[in-house]
Amino acid sequence: MLAFRAARLRTVGRGLQAQASVNHAPAAATSTSTAATTATAAAPPTFIISSSSPMKTKTTRGFSSSSSIEYPAPRSDVNWSKLGFSLATKETRMIRATCKNGEMWTEAVSEAYGPLSLEPAATILNYGQGIFEGIKAYRTDKGRIVLFRPQKNAQRLADGARRLLMPPVPTQLFLEACSLAVRENADWVPPAGQGALYLRPLLFGSGADLGVKPSSEYTLVIFVSPVGPYFGPGTTGARMQICRDHQRAAVAGVGHIKCVGNYAQCFEAQREAKGDGFSDVVYLDAGGSYIDEAAASNFFCVTPDNVVHTPQLGTILPGVTRDSVVQILRRLTDSDLKLKVGHVSAATALSATEAFLTGTGAGITPIEHLASEEESANFTCPGPVTQMVSKALSDVQLERVPDTLRWLHDPFAEPTRVGDSFMEPTF
Repeated sequence: MLAFRAARLRTVGRGLQAQASVNHAPAAATSTSTAATTATAAAPPTFIISSSSPMKTKTTRGFSSSSSIEYPAPRSDVNWSKLGFSLATKETRMIRATCKNGEMWTEAVSEAYGPLSLEPAATILNYGQGIFEGIKAYRTDKGRIVLFRPQKNAQRLADGARRLLMPPVPTQLFLEACSLAVRENADWVPPAGQGALYLRPLLFGSGADLGVKPSSEYTLVIFVSPVGPYFGPGTTGARMQICRDHQRAAVAGVGHIKCVGNYAQCFEAQREAKGDGFSDVVYLDAGGSYIDEAAASNFFCVTPDNVVHTPQLGTILPGVTRDSVVQILRRLTDSDLKLKVGHVSAATALSATEAFLTGTGAGITPIEHLASEEESANFTCPGPVTQMVSKALSDVQLERVPDTLRWLHDPFAEPTRVGDSFMEPTF
């Protein structure tokens, strides 16, 4: 067994300043709402964790209450409405920690975003021993800056590390590193409702080795970028093509982890789909019968009998947003919607009344068109269920309702919690 410890972080530069005393005014609460439903839609069902009562600021153990913190304001020289999903800037700071095989993880440090030094024999370059994560930090309607369910990402990163025989990053270290990344780049968090700060943690074999074997050294890096809609500004819905010529994952493979090799092999199928006027592809399982997921997001559809379908886990990625949507649907009241997690055939998807994608990058993206080689379907975009789920999720993320499920983590006010930020034990 490898020994690991949760290291205390040595903050560099403005990270320590931001945690102790930030002298910027909080951003004005600017938000958008996707609450509107179609004229014929029934009144939206109630999400059981929602409440119209005012939210109260809690005082955390050993930290200042969030009401006493002045969060750094968003930069005034950025046109936030023009953001898509891309590396929007390099004027940021990144976080780094390392671990030699059989030793403990080092402290995580903050440094200017820039090139990494790797030898040609690095295991990640030769054998692809690497995984990554995606997390978002939001500026809320209450003026706070919060991370959304980072404990869930810590769990998934550890699961992926064990699958590829890498030392899991201790949960405490991971959460502290993510919190530091937000504090160091807080002025890059967009105004409320205009995007998010996207964190990209990378864990990879950085040791110089030759031969098919685990690396002798590992590196954790977290870099950030402000982001907007996944398919670009002004996107109303995605046009998706069902892909039969390529397979993304197989039973007993690594489709259930964010392995770096899972994504490069999607490039060709995506290029072909975009050349035909589509936004992205939807992959089928290895047998070619059932939907797995899109290239970088999970899939949901709603059939005329008010059943919300989503593929079961196994070969697909256990998405954090997917899990959040599943929990929202399970907690609905005053609704005749039913949730079915299992096989979703292409025929079922094509006969649906609406469909949407979920992911940290994609958020909740409605699908306006889905096509296979033989047939196609146009959907209400966004449909009433998509709108309801999207609003319920964004209401939590932007603190429009109380966070009773403890999905939000304030990197300025709260001590790092090692406990899970979700109530159910599994995805």
